[in-house]
Amino acid sequence: MEMWDIAAISEENCLLFMWSSSPHLDQAIRLGKAWGFQWATVAFIWDKQRVNPGFYTMSQCELCLVFKRGKIPQPRGARNVRQLVQTKRSRHSEKPDMVRERIEEMFPHQCKIELFARKQIQGWDAWGLEVH
Repeated sequence: MEMWDIAAISEENCLLFMWSSSPHLDQAIRLGKAWGFQWATVAFIWDKQRVNPGFYTMSQCELCLVFKRGKIPQPRGARNVRQLVQTKRSRHSEKPDMVRERIEEMFPHQCKIELFARKQIQGWDAWGLEVH
């Protein structure tokens, strides 16, 4: 298995926002740590407004986790950004623009990259096989 060297493209003081479905939460936390980041918290909870069968309950949410490397990047922007995002799901695996916008509000001056991106967003670098 090839491991991406995420630390090599990351600033000394930076954050990693990572999407995870609930059944894969433990794997996502391990991956963030393997990339050299410290687990912080759940940044966003996305209510997809569509219910899917789950293993134990009906699933309709996806989590966006946040990890940090070094200190929280400065300068900070908004500090009153809400965790809950309620918007209908669109294309397979495409994440809501609202989360990117909230990250930009919180950290307006930092460099940003989206791994496994589905589309190119102004102000963000994008890596992914399905970028359009």
